[in-house]
Amino acid sequence: MGSRITGIGSHLPERCVTNADLEKMVDTSDEWIVQRTGIHSRHLLGDDDTPSDMGTEALKKALDDANVDAADIDLLIVATNFPDMICPGTAPFIAEALGMEQAAFFDVKAGCTGFVYALAVADGMIKAGLFNRAAVVGIEALSRVTDWTDRKTCVLFGDGAGAAIVEPGSEGEGVVGVSLRGDPSKNLLLHLPAGGTRTPASSASIEAGEHFLRMEGSGVFRHAVPMMERAARSALEQAGLALSDIDWVIPHQANLRIIDALVRRLRISADKVIVNLDRVANTSTASIPIALDEAVRDGRVNAGDVVVMTAFGAGVTYGAIAIRV
Repeated sequence: MGSRITGIGSHLPERCVTNADLEKMVDTSDEWIVQRTGIHSRHLLGDDDTPSDMGTEALKKALDDANVDAADIDLLIVATNFPDMICPGTAPFIAEALGMEQAAFFDVKAGCTGFVYALAVADGMIKAGLFNRAAVVGIEALSRVTDWTDRKTCVLFGDGAGAAIVEPGSEGEGVVGVSLRGDPSKNLLLHLPAGGTRTPASSASIEAGEHFLRMEGSGVFRHAVPMMERAARSALEQAGLALSDIDWVIPHQANLRIIDALVRRLRISADKVIVNLDRVANTSTASIPIALDEAVRDGRVNAGDVVVMTAFGAGVTYGAIAIRV
């Protein structure tokens, strides 16, 4: 038995912030941002909205796409790094909003690789016969942990959510290859110093700006590309497929330079790579499901296509999943 994605959906907040808007907020320029990242705009969550609101909307669309009701879901996995609350997380708020009274639910925190990890968990649980139908949501509100005075990082991020419905399928369809890996020696390449139990929130931590996301940009670039390549090749090997069998690659939408370098290392045509970060920026765990949803809805990804999703994130985690749509 296999598992397959039967529905997909995504949601972006209404507020769109362009590079021109950022020029009024911080010392930067459209040319500087585009040259270094490829990003032109991003969507930001409204002040009165919550991250789980985005996840709820994305999941509603995925449920409609799969033609199933929320009550039919018996497992909800939410991949996010910055939940609605440290405790109880984000999953229970989405479950409550959609009336999932009996479903099991939990959050997965695996950096920007979170959706890949969560989809692999759902795949394994369905193949093991533990659940019949799972919902996997990737959601991030990075605007809430971004230092909007730091031009090196504030230009990179956006908010959004994507969701997928996963159900049993025939062998050889759906998820056909999985590779999940990590390198804990690089655990501070991306991190948020305070707010957890190691460094609880205090006036001192707030004054020091330790509740903003910090990133070592050069280190991320140096390691992200080979790690995503390694994971993609491993997932394909497990699936018994070659690079020439790929119809589409959906990489984590971190930075255009990273994506371009990945394309060169994989030696595939750039025409096979789905990119939307120019419009939505880096949405972390939401980036892959948002890109997949857009590509399915605009007709690029079709039934029978082989799609490889590969990502790198805080921890450091990295991984890839190969699916046959």
